[in-house]
Amino acid sequence: METAPGSLMKVDTAVLKYGHPGPVSDLLVRRAYVAGYDRRLRHPAWTAEHLTLASLGKSALEPRSNEEAGDRANSQFTEDASIPAMFRAKLSDYFRSGYDRGHMVPAADAKMSQAAMDETFLLTNIAPQVGSGFNRHYWAYVEDWCRRLTSSFADVYIFTIPLYLPKLDADGKWRVCHEVIGNPPNISVPTHFAKVVLASKPSSPSTPDIPEISTGAFVLPNAAIPDEAKLESFVVPVEAVERAAGLTLFSDAVKANSKHICKTTKCEVIVRRFDDAVKGSGPRKAIAPPK
Repeated sequence: METAPGSLMKVDTAVLKYGHPGPVSDLLVRRAYVAGYDRRLRHPAWTAEHLTLASLGKSALEPRSNEEAGDRANSQFTEDASIPAMFRAKLSDYFRSGYDRGHMVPAADAKMSQAAMDETFLLTNIAPQVGSGFNRHYWAYVEDWCRRLTSSFADVYIFTIPLYLPKLDADGKWRVCHEVIGNPPNISVPTHFAKVVLASKPSSPSTPDIPEISTGAFVLPNAAIPDEAKLESFVVPVEAVERAAGLTLFSDAVKANSKHICKTTKCEVIVRRFDDAVKGSGPRKAIAPPK
């Protein structure tokens, strides 16, 4: 019997009498973010966060003491015991892999408490990223730009999404090719990462309850990016990210009634060599061997 696409039909559940194979999407609700974990790739399928001046501890109306704030020096990378061991990303997978343990939700976005910051170091918030030129540099500049949006907008919502994009080979065919790290190979290495933002503010002082919404999507390769690269060169339609990731991020109504973020604020990163600033204290720590 034929059914219309998208329609529901009754399924004989006896077929699944001895088990439902899934796939299972682990929804992880943390203090500073929400994430969907991909058991097959062993990294987040997506992460979502909501930034405000208050959440970042920068609001004059809601000051936060230094004693309350989280300090990344007190955090350490940790395996997430909430994920079944068979599907869990492990510290040993990253050891001598050549990749950084890249935060999808940055630790700097979760300074509201030490507990919130510690949750950003769970491996369910981590994906393999190229270190020099990307995770430690341009990707960090983009994360900083996202935080700076709170100076212009009341609310900033951020999706971070690992992607696997096809590449045109010499034979004219498109292929998706990516590395897998660990022993045995466990964790997939994304080819690209997306930052998708939605920022809102009152449309005018007389209509504070009517928000002006700006959206934008940026896709960056998981590779060293020159400091002088323009952030706008990585702009793509939100729909392109949704299609590549198999996700619906915003409703059609939101897309139709929003302005592009680069039209309402400057899409410019500030180059800050964060790692250079700590060189005086010694060389960058290598990933420690698993205990």
